[in-house]
Amino acid sequence: MDSAATSDLSALCFGADDPRALALFWAEFLGREVGADLVVAPGDEGGLRLRFVAARGPKAGPNQMHFDLTSASPREQERTVARALALGARHIDVGQLPEEGHVVLADPEGNEFCVIEAGNAFLAGCGFIGAVSSDGSRAVGCFWAAALGWPLVWDQGEETAIQSPAGGTKITWGGPPVAPKTGVNRLFLELVAPAGGDWRAEVERLAGLGAARVTDGDGFVDLLDPDGNEFRLLTGLS
Repeated sequence: MDSAATSDLSALCFGADDPRALALFWAEFLGREVGADLVVAPGDEGGLRLRFVAARGPKAGPNQMHFDLTSASPREQERTVARALALGARHIDVGQLPEEGHVVLADPEGNEFCVIEAGNAFLAGCGFIGAVSSDGSRAVGCFWAAALGWPLVWDQGEETAIQSPAGGTKITWGGPPVAPKTGVNRLFLELVAPAGGDWRAEVERLAGLGAARVTDGDGFVDLLDPDGNEFRLLTGLS
């Protein structure tokens, strides 16, 4: 494998009690289509591929990852919230203050997401899914920068963020205190090994960066990042 080659981000996966129903919610909300294997592909605006799979455990607390959705105006923020509620989302309280401008919602299976107020400079130009906001250490942000070959676009204090060189959605980590893990994460990253490379060498590279190999499956390897969060590497074998 080329020493410069890295895994590509294939999808953000949602573990769900009813994967098809949850895929339909997000597809309708984002204005996309549900494709084969319950993949919601990026729309014309680009963005993340979403894959919906059977949950590997019950949702036992707030997710380690959630979406920060952007708004171009106060009216657009209101429309986004109203559309989500009409499709089956609900308001939730995660300790947000009344003076904060973002709106916190949960999808039909309780997965949290935020609709951010207009004028957020950090998310400018990132698209509708402005960020995958994650609970995690600075070390895990640095791990993912190296794992994907994406630059750190924010590294201040203990907070980090990465973004593809092509732009689009940022992935952020808020730094300490990192909340204790409560069961298997419902949202996790899915990677694909470098084209034409040896996926075994890629597993070893990720391990050298701080990942732990957990399970070999049919066409994939499951690993943990340095904070103990699950992710999956597709090997292309079955």
